[in-house]
Amino acid sequence: MGIGRGDSARRYIGQKPVKVAEFERRISMIKDFMNGREVHWNEKDLQLKWVREELPQIPMHVAGYGPKALAVAGRVGDGVIIQLADPAIIQWIMATARKAAEEAGRDPDALQCVVSAPSHISDDIQDAREQTKWFPAMVSNHVVDLVERYGTDSEIPKELTDYVAARKFYDYNDHSRVGAQHGEFVTDEIADRFSVLGTVEQVKAKLKELESIGVDQFNIYLMTHGQEEILKAYGDEIIPELGRVVV
Repeated sequence: MGIGRGDSARRYIGQKPVKVAEFERRISMIKDFMNGREVHWNEKDLQLKWVREELPQIPMHVAGYGPKALAVAGRVGDGVIIQLADPAIIQWIMATARKAAEEAGRDPDALQCVVSAPSHISDDIQDAREQTKWFPAMVSNHVVDLVERYGTDSEIPKELTDYVAARKFYDYNDHSRVGAQHGEFVTDEIADRFSVLGTVEQVKAKLKELESIGVDQFNIYLMTHGQEEILKAYGDEIIPELGRVVV
């Protein structure tokens, strides 16, 4: 189970992401409820009676970028979903969540690191960047929220916050669309850092780097052209070598 505070689904109807305290309360309930434990919600005692005890527990993975959301992941979650593939930012995110887990008396090392980002395999690196610039633009919605809350001089790494200074607008009608005009502010450097791009060998090198810093799982956002070819390259050349981390 993966869950976050909400972005496009809420903003498009004029609502902000769910407040952090309410977010924690809700996912605590959902985690217990989906695993068959009784919960008290809306003045009702509820339980999924058909959950089979012999089945493994369903893990709760929490998506977030800021210190407060990451603290929720540490206190309640079984893993952190990180929507970018920048090693420096990933390490800060996991350190923040694991510190909260430790403070809550939980095993910080048990917290899974789940990275989700676009991957485009091509000899034409510039085309790969253009195919995926929508992604850092999408992430910028969350980063803008963080800058508004914490300012530009906080514990949040500048590798995450600095790039949004050049952002001019975001059009949710073009959310997650290749070539969206609101992605024009994204530099080639940011495209390279946030996604997994290039030749098969370059992609392998990036994934091995992610694995070396503790990434347990990499999920591809497959929203570029040549999807079948990309999947074939992963199936034939990448997953056989890195299948333990690539999903």
